[in-house]
Amino acid sequence: MPDTRLYDSDFFAWTQDQAGRLRRLAAERSNVDLDLENLAEEIESMGRSEQQQLESRLTVLLLHLLKWRFQPGLRGNSWRLTIKEQRNRIERHLRKNPSLKAMLDETIVDAYSDALIGAERETGLPETTFPKDCPWSFDQMMDDGFLPEA
Repeated sequence: MPDTRLYDSDFFAWTQDQAGRLRRLAAERSNVDLDLENLAEEIESMGRSEQQQLESRLTVLLLHLLKWRFQPGLRGNSWRLTIKEQRNRIERHLRKNPSLKAMLDETIVDAYSDALIGAERETGLPETTFPKDCPWSFDQMMDDGFLPEA
């Protein structure tokens, strides 16, 4: 009987584990009447969608932190609540997929790159206004008491 605890506690890690198991099974048993390689790829893809969801949430959070920092005259409750909501969703997502924490640095770099584009588009400010690299640590971004000042 398979151990389902990982599925319940860390879906991303479960998808990666199961894809590896399917690939090993395919290598060991060539007469299995299942498309094991494509099954493994689909399960891995499900895990990648968990990583993409984290990246998307981080992008929205970073975009609003940038807007908060560089457009102090436009700060409002909507931006503050979006920041709060994304923090909650990221925290919950990482709690359900703790193995994604190992990818945080890379994911933040990717999310910040997208947030910069969004910030330039939404603020009308030139690209050079914003720091090239993310100016905040993950802990700062997630701190409920942190809002970047001008």
